[in-house]
Amino acid sequence: MTDSRRTDSADHYFTATPASPNERRPLDVSLAGRRVTLEVAPGIFSPGGVDKGTAVLLEEAPAPPPSGRFLDLGCGWGAIALTLGLLSEHADVLGVDVNERSVDLTNRNAAALGLDHVRAVTPDEVGDDTAYDLIWSNPPIRIGKQALHELLRRWLPLLAPGGTAYLVVQRNLGSDSLQRWIEADLGMPCARHASSKGFRVLRVDATAA
Repeated sequence: MTDSRRTDSADHYFTATPASPNERRPLDVSLAGRRVTLEVAPGIFSPGGVDKGTAVLLEEAPAPPPSGRFLDLGCGWGAIALTLGLLSEHADVLGVDVNERSVDLTNRNAAALGLDHVRAVTPDEVGDDTAYDLIWSNPPIRIGKQALHELLRRWLPLLAPGGTAYLVVQRNLGSDSLQRWIEADLGMPCARHASSKGFRVLRVDATAA
């Protein structure tokens, strides 16, 4: 069995500019119950398809509302952002990733599906004054605890009043301790929404205004 987290190169998927050749190839995949053909490339997260954690998130998170401002934090080639876009045609969906190749692929894949309400950017292109009604993320646990905490400190507080985030984290990679940290450090209610296939889906609610 192949590991879908492999990038087919020595690059980390959280590298801003992958050194591996940008050799795009087609990927046939099912998103939001629809078979689609998208593009992937080496040097990004899970170029072999939808990874196990993201699949759990897409299966277990409640259906998104029909409209609002949504964020896919760590978008990769766009599995989450594109799913949100397919499910919520009137939403403004933003994918964010430090990996410039991932950003390009998400934008190309959104265009291929005709999802003009889905776009991707790097974190530097996003202001800290934007509020999001919904955040879905398979956060990059492997960047290390300190970097992960810094990432979540920036983005989770951007939830709008009444907003919710759903994060999928592998159980043996610290999902329970992350849940406790979010509540203690960020002061945000965080509960276990679901458990499946060795992963937890954590629900984080915006703090009261």
